[in-house]
Amino acid sequence: MQGQPRSVAGRTEKTATPFGRSHSLDFLRGLAIVGVIAIHVSQSFPSNIRAVDFAFMCGWTGVNVFYFVSAMTMCLMWTQRTETNPTRKFYIRRFLRIAPLFWLAIPLYLLVNGTGPSTNAPNGIGPLQVILTATFLHGFWPDSVNSVVPGDWSIAAEMTFYLLFPLLITAFGARRPLYLALAIALHLVNVCLFKPFAFALFSAYYGPGNEAFVWNALHISFLNQLPVFLVGCALFFALRDGFAKSDAGILAAFVALSFIADRATGSHEFNYLMINLVLGALVAGCIRLAIRWSPIEALGRNSYSMYLSHFAVIYGLRQVWPLANGLVSLLIAYAVTAALSYLVARATWHLVERRAQDLTHRLTSPTSGRSAIGPNIAAAATGVS
Repeated sequence: MQGQPRSVAGRTEKTATPFGRSHSLDFLRGLAIVGVIAIHVSQSFPSNIRAVDFAFMCGWTGVNVFYFVSAMTMCLMWTQRTETNPTRKFYIRRFLRIAPLFWLAIPLYLLVNGTGPSTNAPNGIGPLQVILTATFLHGFWPDSVNSVVPGDWSIAAEMTFYLLFPLLITAFGARRPLYLALAIALHLVNVCLFKPFAFALFSAYYGPGNEAFVWNALHISFLNQLPVFLVGCALFFALRDGFAKSDAGILAAFVALSFIADRATGSHEFNYLMINLVLGALVAGCIRLAIRWSPIEALGRNSYSMYLSHFAVIYGLRQVWPLANGLVSLLIAYAVTAALSYLVARATWHLVERRAQDLTHRLTSPTSGRSAIGPNIAAAATGVS
């Protein structure tokens, strides 16, 4: 990518970056959805082979890969577009990218799963949970997370990050130490102050026997996920501008402080941090090496719809599945789930997402000229978890 340097905060362009093509980002999204489908298929169709089921369960890391890719994609879009009213147009693009399909998923899963008590909603689903979910505020109340739409905790985190992103990048620009410093500060606030306080508060609110539910809700809360996004932003600028010794020093301090805080509070978030840092390194490696594979990239380009739909596909398969649990059943169920979810994604692209994209274009293009971002990058920027 080429362009003239600009002085706007966060928008200084370079003559060459490792993000010049969309393939690596699509490849990473594809890997992420492969992992996410793996964990949920294994929960419904276990192989009963410990090593295999454990390998499939590790697919939960796919959501965190989505977070890294999302943060890097947002930075890419922001630094490469030239337009008036960028913040307003950013919100329009993100809202219309996420909301239409998500709103369709709400009545679908209410019909499929009902409104009774469940693991994620001990007291059942009522108007509060539905309203919070529809307004993307469900990440802020424990029994609204994952209760209306399965896996919607990551959607809540994404939308909240989108809300904050223009403020962050305008304030911090390309100064990646600031992103890392904020990530450290928020991580320590979470494990030392917020999580212990919130655990006591919500455990008392939901009553005895719901401690595990509350602990999990706090683990997947936005405050616990935001450092991942912030590290993703720092990683983008490090890949674009080059890594420095100070980056390693800040990350080492992050690890040390997290270890100390974890031992002092028993928050059990240190391992989560370490896993995320390893995932960040793998994401950076894929981008630096420009790794690509067309079949995985195709999944990546349709990953959002696949993410929302694969829960329903698994539910439907479970109702008619003729095979007993085992390795063969697991592998076949995985292949069928991935294939059907992809077909649903292609259908929703034509029926919903393409129309939303057209509306986005009409709402954002009249006063922007045309953005400086290339068509391949624009395509990459549409994918989310």
